[in-house]
Order: sequence, then structure tokens, then C-alpha cells
Amino acid sequence: MAKGKMYNVPGAAQSKAKHQEPKHTRQLITANKKARHDYIIEDVFEAGLVLGGTEVKALRAGRASLAEGWVYVDHGEAWLEGAHISEYTHGTWTNHAPRRKRKLLLHKSEILRLEQKTTEKGLTIVPLQMYWLDGRAKVEIALARGKKEYDKRHALREKQDNREALRAMRLREKM
Repeated sequence: MAKGKMYNVPGAAQSKAKHQEPKHTRQLITANKKARHDYIIEDVFEAGLVLGGTEVKALRAGRASLAEGWVYVDHGEAWLEGAHISEYTHGTWTNHAPRRKRKLLLHKSEILRLEQKTTEKGLTIVPLQMYWLDGRAKVEIALARGKKEYDKRHALREKQDNREALRAMRLREKM
């Protein structure tokens, strides 16, 4: 055996640099913060997006908003409507429409489940986040039930009480 070379011989010491699984990197593009305030989230799904070239470039620049977006199922396909992806600044006449409807990529069973659940009273599908996952644009959508006004007030009061309790504990630790 030559010095410095490793051969794949049974019983020989193996190199420590084994093949490692790639870690999934998730880069947030935009989040719909109001959705968690306005809705009770019941189930969450991850969906792919069908995008055009200038839309991808605009998303890479972080120019998107889900604040007024919603999802609906039509003829066995899920669609994202009302989401705003700004026009690409260096685009030409081939630029996309900012508020066009975009097709979501989901498994057939997930689409059927969403369609069945949305026929129930009070359930809707809302987009929560848009992010990059291993170079692909993804949207996190949720099956949600609208909150009543008193539910929103209760949630805000609970959050404020928790903040005050943490603040009091920090002050007590300093003493």
C-alpha cells in the first residue's frame, strides 16, 4: 500500500469525513403576522409555488406581501390569490402582474382534505409564510377558523400578562 492513500479494505480505518445529509436551509421571505392574530390555526401545510422568472427575482430581493392573500380550491387545484409580489425593478415588458393568482403545488390527498374542510362553516385557508427551502419557493398555508373580537382581546391580554410576569421575574433576579 502506498503511503497517504486510503483503500477500501475491510478492517482498514475509514475516513472521518463521511457523507453528511444536507441540512435544509429555510430563508424567510415574508410572513403574514396578522393571520395568527385574526385566526385560530387548526392545521398547517407546506405548498410549492408556480412562479415566472421575474417573480423569482423579485422574491430573491424580498419584495412580497401575504397580508391580503387567501387560498381557495377550484377543480382539484389550490390557488393563492391576493398575495403581492412586486414587479422586478430591472424587468422589461415581460414583467409579471403583481397580484395575479398563483397555483400551489400540493399532494392530491392534501387538496381533497382542504376542499372538504373548507366546506365546513367558519373554516378558511390562509397563507402564513413565504420562504425559500433549498432554493425553492414555498408557502406555509393553514386551515384556520376566524376569531371573534373577544378572543383577540383575550389573546392580547394573555400576551401582556406573560410579558409583565417575565419582567417581574427579571427584576426579582437582579435584586
